[in-house]
Amino acid sequence: MATLKSIAEKAGVSISTVSRVLNQDDSLSVTEETRERILAVANEMNYQRIKSHQKPQAKTAVNVGLFYWYSEDQEVADPYYLSIRLGIEKACFERGINLVKLYRNEDTYQTNFKGSLHGVIAAGKYSNQDLELFKQLSPHFVLVDYAFSDEIDCVVPDFRKAIIEVLDYLLNQGHEKIGYIGGKEYVQDDEPIRDEREATFYEYLKLREMYRKGYVWTGRFTAEDGFELMNKALSSGDLPTAFFIASDSMAIGALRALHEQKVRVPEDVSIVSFNDIEMAQYVHPPLTTVKVQTEFMGETAVDLLVEQIQSKRTLAKKIVTPCKLIIRESSGTKS
Repeated sequence: MATLKSIAEKAGVSISTVSRVLNQDDSLSVTEETRERILAVANEMNYQRIKSHQKPQAKTAVNVGLFYWYSEDQEVADPYYLSIRLGIEKACFERGINLVKLYRNEDTYQTNFKGSLHGVIAAGKYSNQDLELFKQLSPHFVLVDYAFSDEIDCVVPDFRKAIIEVLDYLLNQGHEKIGYIGGKEYVQDDEPIRDEREATFYEYLKLREMYRKGYVWTGRFTAEDGFELMNKALSSGDLPTAFFIASDSMAIGALRALHEQKVRVPEDVSIVSFNDIEMAQYVHPPLTTVKVQTEFMGETAVDLLVEQIQSKRTLAKKIVTPCKLIIRESSGTKS
């Protein structure tokens, strides 16, 4: 069965570009040659969405705005939000919902769409000002990967339970010196956002009198920062025997730093990361990581928004999706 990934590989473009071409995103800037090549490959591979070149018609047209928090380049570097977006697009297509791209313009959110929006889905982190702007677009909206308040529908992964499972696992493997490499995210006014992964890491180890401030390194959620932060850890002179790294992209960069310094994984240092992006199983060694059901989160956000639009409920819902620890070769018992 043809997938966006297989089409992207054969057409020689990114998954994000394929998705936006097949969804007829007019704001995408690609050459006509590239667009035609993608459509030709999709037809050749019998991709179901392209067969009719039309979305199924819903009984009543529903227009949903989707705010793209990450740029295309950011999605390629860290496909976490790409996977959420693909889940949203898939669910909207199956329901016959017209998905409208939103973009930020100074202090407002705009779209080229001329009609009215029945709802808004926003994946990412937002300020109170952002949420007020969303309310102006539609009274119905859902946040994905961010629980702002008890008054707004949201879909989030169970970060806390997942990190506890990771740390239980590392302790059972004999590791007592556990480091953390993670990223910082900010809302519009450079206000830092609490990261549940880092907070749970701190609380879990502090309770057991095992937390060491010098074992925590933070930057951005990129492979480049994973590489730089692991090099800082290596130069500290007191290297933990295991690391929890808050994203697979950062972990891939950290692995490169360890390989360059001839530090063996997992013999010298165990690595456990987060997200389980597709690349995680193909690096050397394959990453032990927490699988987040990102595409399911996107699909659930659409279900939640439709239910919100069609019902008269006044209380908000918070959907917490489960995560799963996937044991691979980057972690093991303490030597």
